[in-house]
Amino acid sequence: MLTAVLAILLVLLAWLAIPINLVYRVSWDGRFQGEAHLRWLFGFVHVRIPVAATSHTPTTKQKHTKPHKTKSRRKSNPLAAWRLQSFRQRILKFLRDLWRAIHKRDVRLQLQIGLDDPADTGQLWAFMGPLSAILAQSRNVHIDIEPDFSDSHLEFNSSGDIRIIPLQLLALILGLLLSPPFWYGLQQMQTAR
Repeated sequence: MLTAVLAILLVLLAWLAIPINLVYRVSWDGRFQGEAHLRWLFGFVHVRIPVAATSHTPTTKQKHTKPHKTKSRRKSNPLAAWRLQSFRQRILKFLRDLWRAIHKRDVRLQLQIGLDDPADTGQLWAFMGPLSAILAQSRNVHIDIEPDFSDSHLEFNSSGDIRIIPLQLLALILGLLLSPPFWYGLQQMQTAR
């Protein structure tokens, strides 16, 4: 019985160690479009994932219905957790490890973004500018983010070939879930008002 369980676990681990490749091309300019190809088991499993815009226009019934009142829930405060240095360091370490675990080949992102108020665009750029510089330091990654201070605008084009190993991803997620700073931060989110 024990050998059967061990054999099943070994087979499962072997399946999870096989890389998954995602080749994609997506864009947004008022409408989302593109396509993606998912390959697994060294190309034996190939799935094409169409990425098309879904236009949702509310019907007359949806336009005139009043929203249902829901029971008031206690709101969480994500900033309370982010103020904790240990939580912040743990989340940033997880994101760095996740970025390194994703094997990127010829990934390109061109993003042009602007908000209604140029001051808000400036605050967004203060965060996104350094982040794009950090992300662009990876080999085989080209990121070009431009702020648009004149108008509320969002346009992006992205393409690339990404490979992940599910077992490695699972190990990173388990490492995050088993870390005490992560749970302490979640607890702070719920108790803070």
